[in-house]
Amino acid sequence: MRLTRLAVTTVCALSAISLAACGANQATPPASGGTGGNSTTPAAAGGVKVGVILPETATSARWEGFDKPMIEAAMQAQGLDADVQNAQGDVQKFTTLADGMISQGVKVLVIASINSEVGSAVAAKAKARGIPTIDYDRLNLGGSSDYYVSFDNVKVGELQGKGLADALKDKPGAQVIEIEGAPTDNNATLFHNGQENVLKPLYDSGALKLVRSQPIDGWDNQKGGTTFEQILTGNGGKVDGVVAANDGLAGAVITVLRKNGLNGKVPVTGQDATPDGLMAVLRGDQYMTVFKPIKQEAEATAKLAVALAKGDTAAADQVAGDSSDDPKGNRKVKSVLLEPQLTTKDNVKAVVEQGYVKASDICGGALAAVCGQLGIS
Repeated sequence: MRLTRLAVTTVCALSAISLAACGANQATPPASGGTGGNSTTPAAAGGVKVGVILPETATSARWEGFDKPMIEAAMQAQGLDADVQNAQGDVQKFTTLADGMISQGVKVLVIASINSEVGSAVAAKAKARGIPTIDYDRLNLGGSSDYYVSFDNVKVGELQGKGLADALKDKPGAQVIEIEGAPTDNNATLFHNGQENVLKPLYDSGALKLVRSQPIDGWDNQKGGTTFEQILTGNGGKVDGVVAANDGLAGAVITVLRKNGLNGKVPVTGQDATPDGLMAVLRGDQYMTVFKPIKQEAEATAKLAVALAKGDTAAADQVAGDSSDDPKGNRKVKSVLLEPQLTTKDNVKAVVEQGYVKASDICGGALAAVCGQLGIS
């Protein structure tokens, strides 16, 4: 999918948290002073109703730990009354939640869908009732949502590819294994496309060697670790670098590398700047992660929602100055595509300073000395 950048409509940068690292799936609440929106705004009692459906918590704690409170705060700041529910990875529950919100007469429906099929079906139902929909974080291919809010997900993949290429620049012919996200998630496709923009020329030239690229159903971290171990064993236990599509999969990969005495020796990519991911970066087990400002995503969604609730498409179009292609639906979708940021050990401090994670969340124990050297406090 090709993404066309037309404008950037953003607010103060904060981050996405997507905790799913190999048995550790607990989200740290957003640090005070930045990530929760305006906590002094009065509750939007009797405000315009907006329905929001999040996809799951099993593989990523970001949805409940960060997206939900940030969306609620952003909607409240716009005078909207948001009903934020989570489908817990259940397609039928996702549909039932949507049906309930539609029947209750929400003015706008925001959907972070489990897959494009259920997302498109829900959007069609809402459209039939005259309710505008916003695809949140994931574009529903073949759908009918009026707007889409996410990150430049091709850029996310390009940052991952750049990070790995930089880490392996002094190792000609380095062998690379790619552990990708769910094939049913359009974002995973975009991440991979971005990685290919950077890495495929290196594979073609022989500067790097691709051992295997494997998508992981459902972004399942345990399955990702098992799959990586099988590929590693099949390659004689040899690997020089790993593309892991997010911090959860990176954590699973690092667990396998540790079993084989390779952690800290093999650069691993990630995404989401989770506390677990950031700690792995500080330890040297993970080379980089991608910091994604969820607060911007939530606030842009709320601005779109309030405009659409008023029927003011001109105002909504001003917010959504970007465009995304939906090849399945043969259409362009008005979008907000926010800028991700590459994060290595050297700039973890910047992520902390932006307020979405506390130094105390990532600097305990053996990492205290590292954080001290990096000025993280």
